[in-house]
Amino acid sequence: MFTDVARVVRASALADSELEVDAIDPAKVVSGDPEVRVLPLHDSDDLTVGVWQHSTGVSTDVEADEVFVVLTGSATIAVEGAPDLHVGPGDVGVLPAGARTTWTVHETLRKVYVVRP
Repeated sequence: MFTDVARVVRASALADSELEVDAIDPAKVVSGDPEVRVLPLHDSDDLTVGVWQHSTGVSTDVEADEVFVVLTGSATIAVEGAPDLHVGPGDVGVLPAGARTTWTVHETLRKVYVVRP
């Protein structure tokens, strides 16, 4: 079952304090002092949904299959072997599993994500 509770989360209006700090591995920080915060909404073996926030700075990651919608902020996502993605409010992004990315966050980025682990 995906969920047994219907609800609405006003994700773009949440105070930072309503999202949990998710410590970023210092080895993934390229520059700045970025902070990552999350609000998990659903977590199962086959699907993870939540709100994710990354403050200004640059960090790297290896992606899972993901679809996301940017709520606030802006970033450039360099995807190894592919064109850079420039994202801002209202943009929908798709990242394939295994993609090596570098996130340059220009203005604190908040997104809703759906990940297939």
